[in-house]
Amino acid sequence: MKLQADWGLRGRMVLVSLLLLVAYLALAVVLVEVLGGGLLFTVAILGGLSFAQYYYSGSLALRSMGAREVSAEEYPELHRMVTQLAQQTDTPQPTVAVAETAVPNAFAAGRSPSAATICVTTGLLDRLDQDELEGVLAHELAHIKNRDVAVMTIASFFASIAFLVVRWGWLLGGGRDRDAAPIWVAILVSLVVWVISFFLIRALSRYREYAADRGAAQMTGEPAALASALRSISEDMEQVPKEDLREQAEMNAFFILPIRSGFIGRLARTHPSTERRIDQLLELQGEL
Repeated sequence: MKLQADWGLRGRMVLVSLLLLVAYLALAVVLVEVLGGGLLFTVAILGGLSFAQYYYSGSLALRSMGAREVSAEEYPELHRMVTQLAQQTDTPQPTVAVAETAVPNAFAAGRSPSAATICVTTGLLDRLDQDELEGVLAHELAHIKNRDVAVMTIASFFASIAFLVVRWGWLLGGGRDRDAAPIWVAILVSLVVWVISFFLIRALSRYREYAADRGAAQMTGEPAALASALRSISEDMEQVPKEDLREQAEMNAFFILPIRSGFIGRLARTHPSTERRIDQLLELQGEL
């Protein structure tokens, strides 16, 4: 099976990437003026950090979740589903990982389809039936196929740099009023860049979830199963201890369903509403 290209998602990824590139280059120029040093040196430092983030993002995401790679002997049915979905869509076999947590969720990580991982939690495995789990795995494989994980990772990294300048930049002024003006210019520009990044990244994040839902529907031919899985995850999330939810909230943008508990979960939507996603999937089911 060859998934239909989602040109809406591709166009949005290109547009968001170009807009963010302009914003981040402006930030780099300002930082050069404030901190001194050459533009080439600053770009080299930021480029090196972004490459490290791009290259190691998958392993860092898994480590933050306490996830581990599992073998086919440990989770034969999970491996069978992932292998089957990868083969039928001509996608390189992703690594399979499991995180020991009661939070029912899943995410895809990795810099490219050839170096990707699909991670599910034990909470998810305990709650979903076979068809629902297959729908969730297809959704994550669609993210890998669409290559949107890498775009989100790099964009989020530079947004974090801008946020750090805003948060800690005032310390560089050190009370030297006469010399503090450039620092405050850098803080102001960083704030603008961070706000722009914040809304662009979240707009892209919401659309990519719709795209992955559509991709999963194509793969399985059962969009209603994914709709049922989203409904189960949403309902079961309310029963998970608040401490567990807060621990995992940093991964919100990459989960199949966001955690709405805690400050990070409430700050802004990284996903469209579960109800709208379910409605869209049920419409697709009707068309099939």
